Amino acid sequence: MPNEPLAEDDLSRQFANLDRLLEHRSRLAICVLLSREPTLSFARFKALLEESDGNLGAHLRRLEQEKLIDVDKSFSNRKPLSLYRLTEVGHNRLAKHLDALEALIANRLQSPP
Repeated sequence: MPNEPLAEDDLSRQFANLDRLLEHRSRLAICVLLSREPTLSFARFKALLEESDGNLGAHLRRLEQEKLIDVDKSFSNRKPLSLYRLTEVGHNRLAKHLDALEALIANRLQSPP
C-alpha cells in the first residue's frame, strides 16, 4: 500500500544509502555546482558558498582525497589558480546520495504526519 509506513529496517537501509561525505552542506554544494559546470575556481566557490578560505580549502581537500573531485593548479597573471572538476566517482556518489535523499523525501510525503 502506498501510504503504509516503511518498516524500520527499510528506513535504516535508506539512511545507510546516504553518503556521509556529502551530508555536509558545503561538500554537497560543491559537488552539485560541479555537476552543473565543467570546472569552477576556488574564488568562485568562495563567492557562491560564502565560506572562509580555511573551511573551503578543508572541504575541497577532503573531496579530493576521496577522489570525488580533481584539481588543476596553475598560475594566471602570476596568481595561483585552482580549477576543480567532478570526477566520475564524484558523479556516481552524488547521484547515489541524491537518489537516497529523494527516497527519504518520497517516503515522508507518503507517510501521515
